[in-house]
Amino acid sequence: MCGIVGYITVNPSDPCSRIVKRMREVIAHRGPDDSGIYLDSHAALGHQRLSIIDISAGHQPMANEDETLWITYNGEIFNHSALRSELEKAGHRYQTRCDTETILHAYEEYGADCVRRFRGMFSFAIWDRRNQCLFCVRDRLGIKPFYYFWDGRLFAFASEIKALLQHPEISASLNDYVVPEYLAFGYLSGAETMFRGICKLMPGHQLTIDLRTPPPQLVTSCYWDVPPPERDDHRDDRALISECRHRLEEAVQMRLMSDVPLGLFLSGGVDSSAIAALMQRMSSSPIKTFSVGYHEAKYSELDYAKRVARAIGSDHHTISVTREQFFSTLPRVIWHEDEPAVFSSSVPLYFVSKLASEHVKVVLSGEGSDELFAGYERYRYYDFNAQWAAWYNIVPGWLRTRIRNHMAISSLLSGDMRRKLQHTFIGRENTVESLQFENFYCAFSRSEIAALSSLPGINSSGLENVLGFWDKWPSASPLARMLYADQKTYLVELLMRQDQMSMAWSIESRVPLLDHPFVEFAMRLPERLKLRSGEQKYILKKAIQDLLPPEIIYRRKMGFPTPLRQWFGGPDNQSILSGLLRQDSLLASVLDLSRVEKLIAAHRQGAVDATDRIWRLLNLQIWGDIFLKGKCEAPERFSFSELN
Repeated sequence: MCGIVGYITVNPSDPCSRIVKRMREVIAHRGPDDSGIYLDSHAALGHQRLSIIDISAGHQPMANEDETLWITYNGEIFNHSALRSELEKAGHRYQTRCDTETILHAYEEYGADCVRRFRGMFSFAIWDRRNQCLFCVRDRLGIKPFYYFWDGRLFAFASEIKALLQHPEISASLNDYVVPEYLAFGYLSGAETMFRGICKLMPGHQLTIDLRTPPPQLVTSCYWDVPPPERDDHRDDRALISECRHRLEEAVQMRLMSDVPLGLFLSGGVDSSAIAALMQRMSSSPIKTFSVGYHEAKYSELDYAKRVARAIGSDHHTISVTREQFFSTLPRVIWHEDEPAVFSSSVPLYFVSKLASEHVKVVLSGEGSDELFAGYERYRYYDFNAQWAAWYNIVPGWLRTRIRNHMAISSLLSGDMRRKLQHTFIGRENTVESLQFENFYCAFSRSEIAALSSLPGINSSGLENVLGFWDKWPSASPLARMLYADQKTYLVELLMRQDQMSMAWSIESRVPLLDHPFVEFAMRLPERLKLRSGEQKYILKKAIQDLLPPEIIYRRKMGFPTPLRQWFGGPDNQSILSGLLRQDSLLASVLDLSRVEKLIAAHRQGAVDATDRIWRLLNLQIWGDIFLKGKCEAPERFSFSELN
């Protein structure tokens, strides 16, 4: 696992190492073990290495035999040994045991199609010096990041946005267009980022720039996508459950490939617990597991994680996060993520990554299961709401609207009851936008965004990207369409968080459940094996029921909650709420602060629960202070009180 940076210029110039060194050094946390640079008149490649395989070799950027191809690469190709045998038979000669060299030889042998043969997590750039062509790739699910800038003259790329900002021709400015999507979701689900002119290469995509063709064009293409579900699947349930277990074991076994110590992030949920149990069976000594929780026991899963650790016999380590630690660390987390932190769980993940880094250099985690096997409660709730909404449509539209509006402000209902009813078909319009996406994903609604934004020409609900993925499979079932949309949006953001928080402490994170053959298998499964009689992740639970106690497998999913509602409602956080009204902040330049003030007042009075909306606003403000206002230059200097 590493950090990659680089750029190419259309017009040749004298090689300059200073720029690429600055780009590389700002993400040195991604790879403190080694570093390197390649320069010529058109290209500059940089690399920070975290040594996992063939520690003594594997220096990057790496070249092929005649030094016509140069690569800077981040990730792991777990089937590189099998590919090596094929390539050696084809005449290629290896100098190292690194998977980096396998990528180079595979590119020589198969060209751009080489990526279809790779099984793993990766982002890389290959510069063809002879043909003056750059080839860039991101893995199928988006486990590894790849950001880029292109203005027709300069193409720059990096593992993290902050590295791009070190280039003198790239500046940090707000991408106004994406503000509605941020307010709705808290993250951006397409190629855009919060920075104007900086994009991300989408999962399963590759990119080329050929300098020989004037004017050079940036061309992206999709080399892999999630397969649609199979129709009329009548395969035997027991056979499929057995196959699920076999495929999971294979995916975990492959991800134990390492020349350095490994461990696991153990939440106590079924996904990480299953991986932990399999890892322990494959190990001759106790594996190391790491868990994090809060001092508020109601929001902590530490007890469940400890039960799993005792059951499998792992060497278990825990850490608890206080309210003070949470808020004091939040700016540092945002600096590492490069964009506002949508998930409050990023903060405890940062702490448990630090804990793990004191013991291991590689961790496995359980991301991906919910988006493969329908693990989120919202899947069940949408089905319930959609069925009842069809009957509720019998009521005249004007009366439904009147009931909905009255319910939202009724003093006869408690705030908690109003909040719950607003998540049902009674409080929503009968559309997928309202019943599903605005209901379970969005902090700010379409009408709130329109009223709140002070930016000219902004007329968006923020739902356009996710609805595009929903519409990709129009003939599929609602569940299949929800899973696909989540895999293309929500999961990609989760993976970015996982990557940035683990790499902040120089450890590699691996996700067995997102082994792409396992994903393809899961997506083709009949829905009865995902959601059955209200039981979520049915097939996975059946596949691992001999590994764990039933109270772990079948307990209710917590989803790593954070006591934000409690914290934002306490007297100690009035300064946070008041700080959102600062006239010198980013919020003041893009939002109507009078409406923000009314929202905060309603939250303080208990008239509304604006926790999610306040979290969005707080993160946007801190992000603006760090990256746009330049209040802090290095994470160790961050002070929450100063930024707020």
